Amino acid sequence: MIITHVQDDGTAEKWSTDDLSALEAAAIEEAMGDVPWRGIELRLQAQDPTAMRAVLWAFRRRTEPGLDFATFDVPGWRRRLRARLTRAEIDEGFTNTLREAMAKSEDSMLDTLAPHLRKLAEDPDDVDASLDALGKGHLTRRHKDSAG
Repeated sequence: MIITHVQDDGTAEKWSTDDLSALEAAAIEEAMGDVPWRGIELRLQAQDPTAMRAVLWAFRRRTEPGLDFATFDVPGWRRRLRARLTRAEIDEGFTNTLREAMAKSEDSMLDTLAPHLRKLAEDPDDVDASLDALGKGHLTRRHKDSAG
């Protein structure tokens, strides 16, 4: 996931959870009360302020080793923090859903998932690219726009 923090001057810092070390991920899990990483990922997708703050805290500790999570704050977090999916995460979501859909011979699961992934994607066009890569181009937004 990509965590974006809009700073006071309007510039945006972007941090990828893929760049966390195993120790940093463990520190995030511990700081959040021993929440397993999968639970943190789900909370990031839900735009949970504590999860986003924890990831930002882990990256900030690289330059400020003594930074305490309990007192680390992000004023105005609703307008300053967001978590977004990467293309690889979109691909993974569609691949997993496709496996389930193929077992049932239906596209409706993918069709339902696509708008959610577009909302969370760092680049919404990655959703259509991922559908194309899966051979499901008929479910893309542009295909639906041209059909209507």
